[in-house]
Amino acid sequence: MADWRKKRTAARFTPGTLAAAGIGAALGLRGLLKRPRYSFEGRTVLVTGGSRGLGLVLCRQLVREGARVALCGRDTQSLERALEELEREGGEVLALPCDVRDSVQVEAMVSAVLEHWGAVDVLINNAGTIQVGPMESMTVEDFEDAVDTHLWGPLYTTLAVLPAMKQRREGRIVNIASVGGKISVPHLLPYSASKFALVGLSDGLRAELRQDGILVTTVCPGLMRTGSPLNARFKGQHEAEYAWFSISDSLPGLSVSAERSARLILDGCRRGDAEVVVGAAAKLGAVGRALAPGLTAALLAWANRLLPQSSSQDAHRGVDSETPLTRSWLTELSRRAAERNNNHDVPLH
Repeated sequence: MADWRKKRTAARFTPGTLAAAGIGAALGLRGLLKRPRYSFEGRTVLVTGGSRGLGLVLCRQLVREGARVALCGRDTQSLERALEELEREGGEVLALPCDVRDSVQVEAMVSAVLEHWGAVDVLINNAGTIQVGPMESMTVEDFEDAVDTHLWGPLYTTLAVLPAMKQRREGRIVNIASVGGKISVPHLLPYSASKFALVGLSDGLRAELRQDGILVTTVCPGLMRTGSPLNARFKGQHEAEYAWFSISDSLPGLSVSAERSARLILDGCRRGDAEVVVGAAAKLGAVGRALAPGLTAALLAWANRLLPQSSSQDAHRGVDSETPLTRSWLTELSRRAAERNNNHDVPLH
């Protein structure tokens, strides 16, 4: 009896049957995990802060993929230039002035999109602001402005589009946070604090909205060559602050082009990814903070000692903080990006 059982077991688990079982299991798992490819063609996509920088680059790529694009921004001149460019490319585009910090304006803007096209299939919360300088130079108002833009703005727009998405049981939301929402870099404290808040909001929304057929993607890019330093606000020794920030933002290796960033973000949205971290430096920083928080904090404290220190609370735009160093080849890529991406002649809000 024992010999018979051994022969039966050996016959059952031959290399061929094991291989077949493995292939069958892999194909079955692939079938369960595989989702239909999401297409932006014919979809209505709303991009906040879409008139310049990364937002404009996202709009360009969406138009090329056949999406109907609604974009909003605070500066009407930037909106007009963006609208003209996107329409020249043959896009169906709606440009609306809106300050996402104001819930009344957001509700009116989303209502206009729904009235015009009937739905918002994809929401990309991209509007942002940057304040650079030491803690001593920042005011409570700086923190309030950052939180209003990076937390309340995305929350207002999300609440405005959710009822229709839930009714259709379909929708996608992309929140453009930052690696600054995972690791707090010195001299960017209001920015990082507000981005940490956005990451928390976005992760929680993903967990709660999945049951309604809505996929939320949190995007954490590192430095991107969008041309934004020209319109960022700098405090303390503003020329020195602008120098380190704009040079870092322009150098390959430390920064990623806006075009590549936009492709990765839209690919993540297509797949329905929970998170997209853009750039090798951003990935390294996020992993380092998670695995070795003490060492990361020590390195950041060392870096802070090298940065300019001043308690001056006067704010200056990057374009008003230029020096011969920042007009040199070191920032060439960033200056080209500013010209391409409508990041020039924008007033300070």
